[in-house]
Amino acid sequence: MPQNRVGWGFISLYALATMGISLVFLAPLLVSLALKVNSLVGIEQAPNSLALVAGVGSIVAMVGNPFFGKLSDRTSSRLGMRRPWMVAGLGGGTLGILIVALAPNVLVVLVGWCFAQLSLNALLAAQVAVLPDQVPVVQRGSVAGVLGIGLPIASVSATFLVQLFTGNRLAMFLVPCAIGGFFVLLFVSTLKDRRLDPADKPAWSLRELPSTFYVNPRKSPDFAWAFASRFMLLLAYALLTTYQAYYLLDQLGSSEDDVPHQVFLGTLVQSVVLVAASLIGGRISDRTGRRKILVVTASIVYGVALFVIALADDFNGFLVGMAISGLGFGLYIAVDLALVADVLPDRASAAKDLGVFNIASALPFFVAPAIAPAILAIGSGSYAVLYTVAGLSAIVGAVAILPVKRVR
Repeated sequence: MPQNRVGWGFISLYALATMGISLVFLAPLLVSLALKVNSLVGIEQAPNSLALVAGVGSIVAMVGNPFFGKLSDRTSSRLGMRRPWMVAGLGGGTLGILIVALAPNVLVVLVGWCFAQLSLNALLAAQVAVLPDQVPVVQRGSVAGVLGIGLPIASVSATFLVQLFTGNRLAMFLVPCAIGGFFVLLFVSTLKDRRLDPADKPAWSLRELPSTFYVNPRKSPDFAWAFASRFMLLLAYALLTTYQAYYLLDQLGSSEDDVPHQVFLGTLVQSVVLVAASLIGGRISDRTGRRKILVVTASIVYGVALFVIALADDFNGFLVGMAISGLGFGLYIAVDLALVADVLPDRASAAKDLGVFNIASALPFFVAPAIAPAILAIGSGSYAVLYTVAGLSAIVGAVAILPVKRVR
């Protein structure tokens, strides 16, 4: 377990890299991918086509993250354990997003998005593992809180860049990649990466392959409960982000030209609150030593935000809901990552275990588009019903964290 505190130089570059990978991921997820699909098949078919692309991409992410995490844990390169995968993942992810941007049909979009998801999850698995590698327990809440602000900044930046380049589909996809990739490479170039002696490389056989995607819940019950909580909260998040463009078009009656700007405004309002909540929540968590109550509170607040969005009948109501969601999600991302790092089963397999845990973040983006058409059908096409279900999911996520025992 690392003992030396990390300085603000390291924390700042790590936060920039976290913002960078979030920017690369979020620009397509928040707006570009939905608009690309809509331009190919039209608004009637777009939700189902987007469900296919997002769902299959999420399956690829679920497999790729723990697999590449396992490879990172046993990488004995002179460049370190994490750096090679971060660089390769960024390159592959950028290529995949380029394929999506140029795709002439939904099938090519699917292929490109799957390749992007596979590559970017190699990057993500290695990058997240830097936290338990190098940050001591007494700093994890504060550092996770600073890392947490990367998500809202990336969200605002992504939606701003997309609406800035409305009409230029290639720029909508590639400009966020270029900016996000720069920050990732800046961190990679300065990282004093953990190194593994070849003699200490753990053995790995095909027989062991299934364990790459699994942590025994009986041996690590706290990890399992944290996994369940993350899944339910991120399911709520996935339902909101994946379908907010269609919510604005259908429920609020926005024009397609207005949607990128409206998503930007909603994300901006959410992010201002999120940044403050993340920084304050991380500090409170470290000073009090309490993480569970903060995660529970955050999940409940996020659920309330989705109920507000479900009941909104104009754009101002949507903005109010997004602001409340920023409070809940900001507090959540500041504390939950620190909580997870504290309940990891084994530091020697940190990247693999975090990869398994990341399934709880990736799986919702498969489940959400899989269940959303059914929920919309039952609700007669009402996005209010869809977001009510999302709010209930967040509340269940709050309940799921209560049985955790190793963390207060």
